[in-house]
Amino acid sequence: MLVQEWWGLVPHIEDVAQRFAALGYTVLAPDLYRGKKTVDAEEASHLMHGLDFGRAAQELAGAVEHLRTACGCERVAVVGFCMGGALAMIASSVARVDAYVAYYGFPPAGAADVAKIAAPGLIFFGENENFFSVEDARAFADSQTARGVATEVRIYPGAGHAFFNDTRPEVYVPSAAADTWTRTLAHLGTHLAHA
Repeated sequence: MLVQEWWGLVPHIEDVAQRFAALGYTVLAPDLYRGKKTVDAEEASHLMHGLDFGRAAQELAGAVEHLRTACGCERVAVVGFCMGGALAMIASSVARVDAYVAYYGFPPAGAADVAKIAAPGLIFFGENENFFSVEDARAFADSQTARGVATEVRIYPGAGHAFFNDTRPEVYVPSAAADTWTRTLAHLGTHLAHA
C-alpha cells in the first residue's frame, strides 16, 4: 500500500505506484483527500490539517484488509512519504502488516501507539529534516530493536525533507533517492517473499 504526501494523489505518487507495479507488486494508493490535490504548500497544509487522522487510519487498515482478501495478497507492506510516512506507521499500529517504510515522516506524539507496531520498518530522513522529529524516530527505533522488532532509521547527509520527490528539483537529491529506493526494494523483498 502506498500512502500519499500532503499534496494528495499527485503524479509523483502515481509514478511511484507504477514503479512498484512494474516490479510485480500489487499496489493500492488510497485517496485520503477524496479527489482533492494541490501543488500549493498553503493549500496542502490546509488539506492535511483538515484530514481526520483517526478516520484515515481506519481507511488504511481497511485498505490493508482489501489487499489481503479481495486482491489475494498474502503479505502486505505500507510505504508512505511525508504525511504518508507518518500515516504508514499509524496504519502499521492498527493493521496487520508485514513491513513498512516511512520516507521523512513520523507520527507526532500522541497520534498513535507506535509501540503496537510489530512489523519491521525502515525510516528515512535527510539530515536537514524540518517537519518531523528525527530524534523521536531514533528513540522509537532503539525501543523497537530492543524488543526484537527490526527498525532502522537512516539519515542522508546534505538532504532535506522530500528528497525523494523527483518532480521538485529544489528538494530532490538523486543519490539519496536512489539509495532509499534500493533499500526499500530490499526490505520489501525480504519481508514480502513467500516463506
